[in-house]
Amino acid sequence: MGGPGDPPEGTPEGAPGGGEDEYRSVVFDESFVRAARLQEFSAQERMADHAPAVRRRPPLHRGLSRQALILVLLIAVAFGTAIYMGVRHPYQTPAARQPVEPLRMTVIPLSPQGKVPGTADPEYLYTHSPAAQFRVGAEGIPLPAARRTAHFSDSQVVAALTTAKDYIVHSSLYPEVLNSQDVRSVRVLLDASQLDQFDQSFEHPTADGRHQPTGWLVRFDQTRAQLADGKIRVQGTLQATETDSATLEVTADHTFVYALRPTGADAKAPASLFTVRRELHFRFDRDDLRLHQAQLVVSYVQAGPLSCAEDSTNHFHPLLAGQTAKSGGPAGTDPYATGGATALCGSLATSAQPKV
Repeated sequence: MGGPGDPPEGTPEGAPGGGEDEYRSVVFDESFVRAARLQEFSAQERMADHAPAVRRRPPLHRGLSRQALILVLLIAVAFGTAIYMGVRHPYQTPAARQPVEPLRMTVIPLSPQGKVPGTADPEYLYTHSPAAQFRVGAEGIPLPAARRTAHFSDSQVVAALTTAKDYIVHSSLYPEVLNSQDVRSVRVLLDASQLDQFDQSFEHPTADGRHQPTGWLVRFDQTRAQLADGKIRVQGTLQATETDSATLEVTADHTFVYALRPTGADAKAPASLFTVRRELHFRFDRDDLRLHQAQLVVSYVQAGPLSCAEDSTNHFHPLLAGQTAKSGGPAGTDPYATGGATALCGSLATSAQPKV
């Protein structure tokens, strides 16, 4: 005879033993019963005519879970923040960039008053000239102590000075530039707005104060002269100032002294000195500082010994040891002295030449 939990006829053959095992997966706990949509009427309720055996219960109205409330709240906050930021627009609109000025340049050849002095030893020429105390190469272009301005940080001032120095080094000391072989190392340091003027200067050089290659850089006529000594002597200064809240300006004033020999001559041929005084004014906005580029706005150059009868627009055509100029200028000009010359062609002061 079956137990209280067994079917009336006993456990069917082949079924697992024990009623509890058969119905173990079906659990009617209190929450399950309360959640049921159908509810059986009581015996008294079923005695009424045509009363159904069961009635449908109204659905339970449960509140949102805590996680759902938090998610809805986060979405609402994010949406509200987006609307607020869009209305307030806290980011400042970048100011329109000021137009970049074209480079204004002046190149003044300095004519010797007699024969150009020379000797086979370039070091002797340097020692007996005003360049005796000059430093060699980029060491003669030291960076000054940089101080922040009202609208530019220390690092931004340093960036302006460094870019100006790089331009001076590339345009005055690089052998490939001096030898008229390549100008790309200079070009990449210029603001993009000046590249058309730079390119036109080399494609169609003109002595118009805007398109002279020798206003952009130093380069020699390689059919006439070559470096006799790679240790170019340099001395000068750099100074940075703030011109307005969006612009830094760097003023550079340097004198370069080159030892030259005739092209193709051996080391025993006499060498002579060639001096170039360059006063450059650079301008930088914040884009230039970020891109390591410069706006070169003024270039004032004095160079000699040169003949005023020869064009110095595209290249310098140096007068070498023992040569004399065909014509001179109105007054002696010393490129080592402060102040600027005003003539279109000047005479190279005797004091600027080495004593041989």
